[in-house]
Amino acid sequence: MDLTRLALDNDRVTAVLLIIVLLGGVTAFFGLPRDEDPGFTIRVAQVVTRFPGASPVRVEQLVTDKIEKAIQEMPELDFVTSESATGISIIRVNLKEEYADLRPIWDDLRRKVEGVIPDLPPDSVTPVVNDEFGDVFGVVLTLTGEGFSYAELKQVADEVRNELLLLGEVAKVDIFGDQEERLFIDYNNARLVELGLAPGQLAGILASSNIIVPGGAITVGPERIVLEPTGNFESVRDVSRTLVSLPGGRGVVYLGDIARVYRGYIDPPASLVSASGVPALALGVSMVQGGNIITLGEQVSAAVQRLRAAYPWGLEFDLVAYQPGRVEASVNGFVVNLLQAVAVVMAVMLLFLGLRTGLVVASLIPMAILLTFLVMSGFDIGLDRMSLAALIIALGMLVDNAIVMAENTQVLVDDGLDPKEAAIRSAAELRVPLLTSSLTTAAAFLPIFLAESTVGEYTAPLFKVVSIALLASWLLALTLIPLMCRYFIRPRRDAAAEPGGIAARYTGWLAAVLRHRVASLAVIVLLFSGAIYLARYVPNIFFPPSDNAFFKADLELPVGSDIEATRGVVARLETFIRAELLAGAGQHGITDWVSYVGEGGPRYVLGHTPKPPKPHYAYLLLNVSDHRAIDGLIARLERFSFDSFPDLTATFRRTLNGPPVEKPVQVRLLGPDD
Repeated sequence: MDLTRLALDNDRVTAVLLIIVLLGGVTAFFGLPRDEDPGFTIRVAQVVTRFPGASPVRVEQLVTDKIEKAIQEMPELDFVTSESATGISIIRVNLKEEYADLRPIWDDLRRKVEGVIPDLPPDSVTPVVNDEFGDVFGVVLTLTGEGFSYAELKQVADEVRNELLLLGEVAKVDIFGDQEERLFIDYNNARLVELGLAPGQLAGILASSNIIVPGGAITVGPERIVLEPTGNFESVRDVSRTLVSLPGGRGVVYLGDIARVYRGYIDPPASLVSASGVPALALGVSMVQGGNIITLGEQVSAAVQRLRAAYPWGLEFDLVAYQPGRVEASVNGFVVNLLQAVAVVMAVMLLFLGLRTGLVVASLIPMAILLTFLVMSGFDIGLDRMSLAALIIALGMLVDNAIVMAENTQVLVDDGLDPKEAAIRSAAELRVPLLTSSLTTAAAFLPIFLAESTVGEYTAPLFKVVSIALLASWLLALTLIPLMCRYFIRPRRDAAAEPGGIAARYTGWLAAVLRHRVASLAVIVLLFSGAIYLARYVPNIFFPPSDNAFFKADLELPVGSDIEATRGVVARLETFIRAELLAGAGQHGITDWVSYVGEGGPRYVLGHTPKPPKPHYAYLLLNVSDHRAIDGLIARLERFSFDSFPDLTATFRRTLNGPPVEKPVQVRLLGPDD
């Protein structure tokens, strides 16, 4: 079938189809999922088991080793790593990269872990399997309140969480830094001995008092009334009013008369969060699968504005990690690049090919991009870092097919052929060569797509989108361009015959090159060799550091350090930041930051792998006014950390694009302990 002849013979139908592509492409552009990174599977899960009071050796022998042996029976397992610390076992399960459907595998992992529970020490806590370790929280906001306690902040955070979960683009909201409340009873041993009581007796009295038992029910006429026994503790006062019977029938006393009863928080805390040095809670918001991160940002921002007006003065909501803004900037940058490409192509075509041919060629770029959007929506390919990069790469190649078709048609028209017949003949001559050229170019990206690795899965949109764009360009070169040539291309005079013209100069230069073939080839070989030699000075890196306006800090004290010591180090570092590195008038610097003490915080970007909870570790995310100031800020922070904390391992660096890589070079040693 001659597609070009069919399109020209039914030009009205072709015009309608092109209008449909135009409108459909615009609609698809606004409806495509948007995210910072392409979705790919993180094949990692964590198994956390707490064994209070046990030493690292006992945790390893009694908990970690048993769970590891059960996990190693899974055929999908790639490798497993574990960390046994005082009172806690953290096992990280890594699956082989060829597996994509992970739900059955994680279910099998849970069954394996559940099978080990009877063999674990009775004092250990039931293992927790976290198979959502790869969730990215694209929006992180902090909640602070001067004069508000952690309990009051937690109550507000729970209410905010419930509000955010009602948003259409929100999948999950996690709270970080909340402090668990406890009821403390302080007693004096001498006073208890005087009364003939023991601490165990007090615990037994409290345990027997605060119980929930069925009270039965009574029938009164047509109604059945359920009885609820009293005696449950509802407040601290209820606990302090508990009656304690004294030995020997010496009467009873209130618990509050022989001990101090008060509410507090677990000590030491498991983790802490601060926002720019102020105690805070952090809320991480993750997006639904296939959602639009920009829409998520709009919904969360609107919700935060409503919440700020609803809660009393003093409660502050601040966005410390905001992925939607970066994605929107990337999409807007692509639109600007598209407009620039159309303008440049039109300028070049107008300069070398004339007004009519330039307009014909330039018309293909926006139509090809819109058709690409339409096809991307059909294949569930969204706008992200990789797909936008592919579209920008394709912009420079989309016009090739149009230029060849339009110029060949122009030559035939100049020879006296009718524009319609010239377009049909050009298409008949060029459809196979142009298709071969497009497929060859797309095949250059095929190895990336075929790579069976996390990097291959991450970069797969490069091949997909470039192939779609080039094939869309080829299809439009056989339909849109002939239609445009039919109505716009007219015979032109011989520009090469004009003395002093660009075409005449090019003709003379080309003739000189052909006359001196050996010298011309020698120059080409010399230039090629020089380019190969100079390529050694080009940095080799697959994923360069991002240019986002934030960087991170990993702080690690010696193992065994108390969390209060870690908090003290973070506090001194925050004091230095506040005094020396804040952005001011005419000076770029740090605008705000969030600190996670005792944990690694949420995965706010794909390249961040949160470290397991440990008291001697802290993580800081620092936002800056300009990404170009990051290197200088890192140097000053490194110098201050080195001079102030000799036992601190501090790592300050930018976040990386692509899949998470904790260390650029990693060596795994395997073998028996002996």
